[in-house]
Amino acid sequence: MKRGYHHGNLRQALVEAALALIAEKGPQGFTLSEAAKAADVTPAAVYRHFAGRDDLLAEVARQGFDIFAALLEYAHDEGRPTPLAAFEATGRAYLAFARKYPGHYQAMFESGLQPGQHPDLASVSAKARATMDRAADQLSRALPADRRPPASMISAHVWAVSHGVVELFLRGNGGPQPWAPEDLLETAIGIYLRGLGLISPDR
Repeated sequence: MKRGYHHGNLRQALVEAALALIAEKGPQGFTLSEAAKAADVTPAAVYRHFAGRDDLLAEVARQGFDIFAALLEYAHDEGRPTPLAAFEATGRAYLAFARKYPGHYQAMFESGLQPGQHPDLASVSAKARATMDRAADQLSRALPADRRPPASMISAHVWAVSHGVVELFLRGNGGPQPWAPEDLLETAIGIYLRGLGLISPDR
């Protein structure tokens, strides 16, 4: 017999069910009814909490961005011990998050959700981005003002590289590679920062 509305923390139970379904079928490969079945509740009970599957995915993504933002902030450590070390640490945190929280990661970046349509999601994703921007800003201050790209551009470039490494090499979509994803990311960021003049050529 299905349990109804008073099923403990139904909202979080549905999030956990969605994470399991994402791992099995991907973020667009399951229905809200399947999430209800996995959580052992009636479909009617689900609609007390979520208007549809995208609403459920948005909550999974929101929780993921909340974890992601905390990891980035911890890795950045207010720019300690140096702006360069803190910046590089945020890149490693990106990969660590994708490895440890693959279901959240897929909901965040592969579900087709538009954060602007989900205010809570937009707010927490902006928090994560702000930490990356802050790390880039602290690092770029070493450059003369006339040779300094906007900090948000630097963080966007590193975010794009990090995302590419995750998609192609951490998740295996680029086929087997002789290099660890962390090594690929560190090398790519190093080349980029040398090009900006933020790392000496012989480092």
